[in-house]
Formats: sequence, C-alpha cells, structure tokens
Amino acid sequence: MLLNNLSDNHFNGYTNYLFCSNEGQANRFHDIFESIDEENSENIRKQYHTIVSSIYQGFIDEENQVACYTDHQIFERYHKFNIKNGYSKKQTLTLKELNSLSVGDYVTHIDHGIGKFGGLQKIQVEGKTQEAIKLAYADNDIVYVSIHSLHKISKYTGKDGAPPKIYKLGSNAWKTLKQKTKARVKHIAFNLIQLYAKRRLEKGFACAPDSYLQKELESSFIYEDTPDQITATQDVKADMEKDRPMDRLVCGDVGFGKTEVAIRAAFKAVDNSKQVAVLVPTTILAYQHYRTFSERLKDMPVNIGYLNRFRTAKQKAKTIEDLASGKLDILIGTHQLVSKNVQFKDLGLLIVDEEQKFGVNVKDKLKTIAANVDTLTLTATPIPRTLQFSLMAARDLSVITTAPPNRYPIESQVVGFSEELIRDAISYEIQRNGQVFFINNRIENIKEIAGMIQRLVPDARVGIGHGQMEGNKLEELMLGFMNGEFDVLVATTIIESGLDVPNANTIFINNANNFGLSDLHQMRGRVGRSNKKAFCYFICPPYSVMTDDARKRIQALEQFSELGSGFNIAMKDLEIRGAGDLLGGEQSGFINEIGFDTYQKIMNEAIEELKENEFKDLYDDGNEKEDKEYVKELQIDTDFELLFPDEYINNITERLNLYNELGTIKDEAGLLAYENQLIDRFGPLPKEAKALLNSIRIKWIATQMGIEKIIMKQGKLIGYFVGDQQSDYYTSKQFRQMLQFVQTHGNICKMKEKETKNGLRLLLTFENVKSINKALEYMEMLKQ
Repeated sequence: MLLNNLSDNHFNGYTNYLFCSNEGQANRFHDIFESIDEENSENIRKQYHTIVSSIYQGFIDEENQVACYTDHQIFERYHKFNIKNGYSKKQTLTLKELNSLSVGDYVTHIDHGIGKFGGLQKIQVEGKTQEAIKLAYADNDIVYVSIHSLHKISKYTGKDGAPPKIYKLGSNAWKTLKQKTKARVKHIAFNLIQLYAKRRLEKGFACAPDSYLQKELESSFIYEDTPDQITATQDVKADMEKDRPMDRLVCGDVGFGKTEVAIRAAFKAVDNSKQVAVLVPTTILAYQHYRTFSERLKDMPVNIGYLNRFRTAKQKAKTIEDLASGKLDILIGTHQLVSKNVQFKDLGLLIVDEEQKFGVNVKDKLKTIAANVDTLTLTATPIPRTLQFSLMAARDLSVITTAPPNRYPIESQVVGFSEELIRDAISYEIQRNGQVFFINNRIENIKEIAGMIQRLVPDARVGIGHGQMEGNKLEELMLGFMNGEFDVLVATTIIESGLDVPNANTIFINNANNFGLSDLHQMRGRVGRSNKKAFCYFICPPYSVMTDDARKRIQALEQFSELGSGFNIAMKDLEIRGAGDLLGGEQSGFINEIGFDTYQKIMNEAIEELKENEFKDLYDDGNEKEDKEYVKELQIDTDFELLFPDEYINNITERLNLYNELGTIKDEAGLLAYENQLIDRFGPLPKEAKALLNSIRIKWIATQMGIEKIIMKQGKLIGYFVGDQQSDYYTSKQFRQMLQFVQTHGNICKMKEKETKNGLRLLLTFENVKSINKALEYMEMLKQ
C-alpha cells in the first residue's frame, strides 16, 4: 500500500526523504524500488534521499513540499526504542567466569593428569625472572607450567563435589587412561563420521538463490534481526543452495528468534517447489507453530497443515491425502510425522524443534526419512551430545547468543508457598494488563489451586489446562489465553516448550524442586518475551529438606537468570548429573576420571587424527599441501624475560586472565587490538611485555614453517622440526622453502640431525640471538 504511494509520489514535485534505522534497510528500499519499476528505478531513486537515522514516524510538510517516511512504518515494523539503563549492552555468553581458576581448584594438565592449581608464581630461569603456573601433584610433587603452555591446563569438571584422584608425576596411570579414552573415542567417532561422510557424498537438492518473495518475507519481519540471527539465516540458506544435504544445528536461548530462522528456511524450500516437515515434541507446540507459521506466511502462496492427537480422524486423513498429492507445502506435527502412513510427495527440508525432547527411536526413524534431505535442528538448552556432534565436525553449528533489543532479564526468586505473595504478584500483573502462568504438575489438585487463586484475586479470570482434557477444548483454552480472554492460566507442564504469549510476564512454578534443569529453564522462558519486566517464582520447600541435586538445580537457575544463559545451564546440568559418555547412549566413567574439558581435548585430537588418516579424502580440499599446518602446538623454552611485570599489572588474577586471553589470539589484527587494550588500561608497555607479544609472533611463524619446539637460550635459537619422520611435512612446500633458506643463508644458520631420547630430530640453529627482536627478525626472514 505505502510502497505504491511511494512510487507515485515522486510525480508530485515533493522532495522525499526515507529515514532508515540502519544501512541494511536503506539497501532494502533500493531493491524494492527496482522491483516496482525496473525501467525508472534510477529516476525514482534520485527523487528519494535515504538518511540513516531513526525517527519516531514520518510526516508530510505541505508548505515546503517535503515528505518523510520511515522504514518501520513502510514495513509495518514496531519502532525500536532504547532502554536508558539495564541490559542495553550486547548480551553475549561468556564461559570465562564459569571456568576461572582459584588456588586450590582441581585442574587437568593434558600431559601430567589431575593436580591442584597453585596460582601464578615468579621463577628464576638462569638468572632471569619468568612467570609460570604452579601445579601440585601427589607426594607434594610440583610442576611449573610456562605461560606459553596455558592451553594444556583446564579446570576439572566432573561429578559435582566429589574430589578426583590426584595423579603421581612420572607414573604411567594417566598415560594409560588417556590412551584408553582416545581409543574408545576414536571407535565411536569413526562410526559417526562415517555416517556424516555418507551424507556428504550423497547428492541432495540445491535450492536457487533468494527470489524476490524470499526478500519480501524477510523484510516483513516486525522486529529488527539481531546480528546472530542474520548470520544464522545466511548460513542456513548457503547450506540449502549447496547440492549436498544440509545438517545444521541452530542453538539459541529461549525467545532469541530461532523460529524466525526456521520460517525463512521453510519458505526457501517451498519457493523451490519442495515440501517441509516440522517435527515438534508436544501437541501444544505443534498448534502454536501452526499459528506462527500461518501468521508469518499469510501473504505468501503457501499451504500449511498440522498433525497432532487433537485432530479428528477425518482431518488427519485429509491432511495426509493433501500431503501425498503435493497440495500441502508445510506439515507441522509431533512424532506422528514419522509414522508409516505419512507419505511426502517431495520432501526437501526437515526442521526438528527442541531436539533434546525426542527419544533415540524417533531420531533413528528420522534418519531413514532424511538421508538426503536438508535437516535443520533447533535447540535452546543443547544436550551435550548434540553440542558435541557439532563440535566434532559431524554437523554444522550456528549459535544465536545476542538477545533481541529491549529484553530485560527475568527476575527469578525462590520462595516458599505464600498466599499473600501469590495474591500480590497476580494483582500487580493484572494491573499492568499482563497475564500469569501458574504451573502445577499434579492434575489431582489443579482445581483446588485454581479455586485458591480465584479466592485470593476475585477479579481475575482463571483458566485450567492439562493433557487429559479433550483436544479441541485445550486448543480453545490456549487460543483464548493467547488472545487475552483470561488473566491466569493454571496448567501442567504441557505449556513448557514453545508457547509464545508476549503478554504473559509472571510465572509461578509450584514444587520447582521436582523438575529437571532444562525443563525449568524452558518454563521460565515462557515469560519475558516482550519489552516488559518479567518475574519467575520457583515455589519450593526450604533448602534443608530438598535433595542435594534439587538444591543445586534451583541455585543454578537463580545464578544464571541473565539473558542467553542456556549454555551455562547446560554446562551446570552436566556438572550436577555428572557428564556421561558424550558420544553414545551408554554412560561412561571416562569423563569423571579425566574432567570434561580434557575429554573434549582428547576427543578433538582423536577426530583430527581420523580426519588426517582414515577420512583423509573426505576432508581434503585439494589445496591442502600448500597451506596445511603440520604443527598443532609449539613449545617455547627461553631465558628471555617474557611477562607482565608486577609494577605494570599488580593483580595476579588479572594477569592470569590476560595470559589466557593472549593464548587464544590467532592473528596480527587481534594482537594489535590486545596491545591497544593493554596501553589503554595500564599505560605504555614495558620491554618485558613487548617481548612477550613478539614471542607470540615468533610462535605463529614457527608453527607455519613446521617447527614444533623453540629454545632461545645463551644467545642461540634452536628450532626442532616435526618429530614424525614419516610426516607429509618433509615433502611439503614449507620444508623445501626451509632447505633453500639454509643453503642461501649458511652464514647465520645451520641445519643438523641430533639423537634425542625421542629418537632422531632435525634441528635449525641460529647463532648470536641476543634479544627477542633479533629472534623475530630471523623468523620473518624464514617466512619470505
């Protein structure tokens, strides 16, 4: 409507201004002008001046003949306003706080096993001061770990509270356990990667690039996309345009906009004449998704149906018939979708919502349906196994960690059962025209609870919902609640996943101690889905009468109530229950013996080995030999002073965090940003800190050139080449480059073989290296 006015308006002699909230919107306008009138698009564009600025609404100034429009009016978006205080900063997840170390914590060193963290210590190396991390092992043995090897240490995360076995230095026990774990991981991962390899080799359907309808659908989204949502959408669409089947996991917290990503993917498939199956865990969620999809796609040529136990036999038969004949484009349903009588004419995309709710059997049936079909999985609290699948390259992962603008964190309180508190909270919510959920998971006394609420708040309109009601009555009830026909919904956990009522902003969970962590997190996520402050009350008995695990669950939810804490909750869940075997159904003691992080490291090592040997062809990109890195990690041993002096940064914890952060930097741009941050916070860098940063540059070049270990002592720099004499490195371009360098620079360096305790090693030696700057200079010559 408004768009047509826009295209006609430039004939009125008015000067037209378009106020856009960001550059993306301005570009979108230009695309739309072209789609309205391709021939005159340039003329139209000249008549419109786009200004990237956000104003409340457009206006027309008759006197000066000026017309102003805004993007949110044209696209019927809600105008975005900013919160003056509170959570306006970008809410992204950080596991740094979760994994920070304090003296006395148990840590796992990948080479030595589990010991106790003894803090950051100053040590003397040949008369020069250096900093190292002290680890204590059995029989009071001490190991000092260089700040260059921090990546080898991780916090021990096993079964909560139980102290692990501390290892003895030099014994074979740890080595044996590591080898056993690796062999087992390899065995399971081999089967999984084989499945993935099979998928990669199969030909799927490649979708065409976005059509104008796809662009129109994305423009009509009433909220502003978060940066992560944009990335996730782009990733999914790029996968769909490839001719091999997609297998992507989109991980985002409750209310972070995963469903919108799914809707866009579903429409892309339908736009390419394919059918879409959306598998959801609960009956109510099937209905909710049916409404959401229908609302979003109402102006598009798409037919949507749904299957759940509430549909009559006649309705089901009609839906299944339309599906088989190709009249139905999108089918949303519970696990009935995988039954034998449901036949798709041409299935192109399978979307699985809340994957953690499905049993292994349903997932196995899915694999038979979706062997060469694109698969998109959505989850809010990732079960570790799901997450692990992605981490090990058997699946692609997109994470949505940024909360939508103007979201407040939900205020969570643990309370005893108090009629006064329930009355006040419900009255407050009704006064601000909101609605209330009251979760009571026992059908026997659900009517008594509803009667009590009616007695406490006589004006409230109360509804009761549970799974034993007739299907159409429950649907009517849910619809009534969504449309604001009553104020309080007393229900069982049937509302747990996916119900989206932005106007409901208070939830009570009765006997919260009887629920699992992810269930509680999901239920809490039913509120706080708009720009109002939301409240969640966990009603439970005093901590003293709860079980240990129940108390830890409730405390974890109190601790992680900020936006985007689904990951932290999944980690905490892992800690409380004890991490099982991430790769398979059966539980395994390995993780509790070696700690979760170390298990992941060993697992990644095993998978790298599989990729390089058994599955070399699958992961071979053709240009592998040119830029392949043959060194995974480099060891530095030096008598130069490489550290942040006490007088520069006097807080030990802060120094440790900065060393850790330095170890994660991968490129020059990151290192410069880190240096600027240091100067900004602590002033100009002392020479020791400059030397430390240069040692990182040396590390990068050495790794690239195939050097595994560097010793810089007594004026010499000695580089140890790759230890495995059968390695492809010795036939690579990098090694040839090294040989040429040694031939042309015989005056400054020598190459020779040396017998060590680990066998014969090839060494490169530079003489007269009196400073770290000289060492960096030589390294840069190698690279040229």
